Amino acid sequence: LRHHNFRILFRANTVSNIGSWIQRVAQAWLVLELTGSGTYLGIIAALQFAPFLLVSMQGGAMADRLDKRKVLLITNVLFALSSIILGSLIVFDKVELWHVMVLALTLGLTDGIDKPVRQSYISELVGNKDMPNAISLNSANFNFGRLVGPAIAGLSIAVLGTGPAFLMNGFSYVFVISATFRIRKEELHEIPKNTGPVKIREGIQYVLARPDIFVTMATCSILATFGFNFEMFNALMATKEFNGGVASFGLLGTAVAAGSLSAALISPSLEKYRSTRFVLVGSVIFCLTLLLISVMPSYLTYAIALPLLGATALTTVIAANSITQQNTDHEIRGRVMGIYQFVFLGGAPFSSPLIGWLSEEIGIRQTIAICSIATLIPIIVIWFLFRDKLAVPSDISVAAVLRRDS
Repeated sequence: LRHHNFRILFRANTVSNIGSWIQRVAQAWLVLELTGSGTYLGIIAALQFAPFLLVSMQGGAMADRLDKRKVLLITNVLFALSSIILGSLIVFDKVELWHVMVLALTLGLTDGIDKPVRQSYISELVGNKDMPNAISLNSANFNFGRLVGPAIAGLSIAVLGTGPAFLMNGFSYVFVISATFRIRKEELHEIPKNTGPVKIREGIQYVLARPDIFVTMATCSILATFGFNFEMFNALMATKEFNGGVASFGLLGTAVAAGSLSAALISPSLEKYRSTRFVLVGSVIFCLTLLLISVMPSYLTYAIALPLLGATALTTVIAANSITQQNTDHEIRGRVMGIYQFVFLGGAPFSSPLIGWLSEEIGIRQTIAICSIATLIPIIVIWFLFRDKLAVPSDISVAAVLRRDS
């Protein structure tokens, strides 16, 4: 936080993250209000994540070639406009399901560019030495929003409806846009931009030639596809299993965030243990915790177990994000993070509708248990296949890695 540029963005993102989590709860609740269907909840989630398949790698290439500050200005303006437009439609009672679908697609396209640029920008804000702590702080910030946002959303939706929740999020981006304008260019730890063609294929070859990074990404992809569906699980458990309302749903999100925030705060002390093997161990613990929550008999016991789920998930993701960025050559970091986002969220468009459908056909508890097993088995197989190939190479430069591979 001694870095001016990181500090002002950190403060602005605190407000924006709270707004984003308010909207995530509001969007899920709006879909249930309009349709009452778990299947549609899955379809909307799929529409929001599908664009990552199309643009996240291009976003990574943009991070290696363009001015990241200008790209982030554009993405935040788009985020704000999307939320304000949908919020206004709800307030004036004009909203229809297709409006929510368009918003989900727009958010997905914008987020697919924003995430790899934002993540690779950290090294320019604080330098390589402070990057692991900056990643942990950003995760703590994100999960503070997850802690506060759902609780605010539950109360505000119960009193005012879903429209104002979208408007609150839209206006929260004003803080980020303002902070982005106040970044001091002379204090950036700038990395020379690529002047020639930036090839996405080179990033893919680099990842495939690095078993340590490949296994980290493959593990995160499996986790995100089947395991990290907290909003869907909580929305359906709150309404279908425990017969609760929006406040009950919001409090479950806060319970997940309590564990996630705790994990983010202690994460810097675990820095020396971070490795691909650490990610694999954390993933197995997460899968077993997910299986545990599927059998919690009451709303209270389910809510009590959620912080453990949030903590294991966040500890694993912070480790994966940190080691991927730290152990990647700066020349190709943007493209690698674009691939990371592609594999991290690219499976959600396929799994979300399936999870929604399964929850209606066999029940949400059984669906959560299946997701746990579907996550655990492939991770164990990957661990077995690559157990002797997880060391970080002594030279991580693009030239050295691709030369070894050839």
